[in-house]
Amino acid sequence: MKLVKQLSLFAIFTLVVGCATTHKAKVNFDKNEQVNTSSYKTFAWLKESKILAAPADLNPVMKVRVDKAIENAFAAKGYKLVNSPVEADFAISYTVGSRDKIKVDSFPATYRAGFGWGRSYYGGLAVGNETHVRSYSEGKLAIDVFDVKTKQPTWHGWGVKRITSADKNDPATTIKTIVDQVVAQFN
Repeated sequence: MKLVKQLSLFAIFTLVVGCATTHKAKVNFDKNEQVNTSSYKTFAWLKESKILAAPADLNPVMKVRVDKAIENAFAAKGYKLVNSPVEADFAISYTVGSRDKIKVDSFPATYRAGFGWGRSYYGGLAVGNETHVRSYSEGKLAIDVFDVKTKQPTWHGWGVKRITSADKNDPATTIKTIVDQVVAQFN
């Protein structure tokens, strides 16, 4: 009986942890070590459109949110936004996109079977495969920094995140969080 209680508690714990799991953004960056960024004080958008290459299905409301989140994230790091890229120390741009993905998990599963039922019958257990198929969307945001004087790419930061229903319900918070995480890596 004690074993049954322990297994029940373990199952409940696993279920709670599984339901509480959030899909965090994975962020990273690449830096051009040939360019010194320590004296940067001002930034500007590389292009008037701000986005490097807009996908065909870009939501214009979402674009405005991303533009503002990027400006605010660099300003929060102490950089000043100027109007002209020629007058700035560095210029920024970004790309966004999403991709529909499918995840397939297949693993052996055991279950209780009555006498003579099921394939691979052995000692009251039938063994088979259990397959779970999930489809989801994954979004990606990449921010690029260019040195104005040398006209060299300086830094490339990106974030990738599985889009959840909570993200769809509150896109502004999701965008801000990911932008802040990506820009936090810039120095």
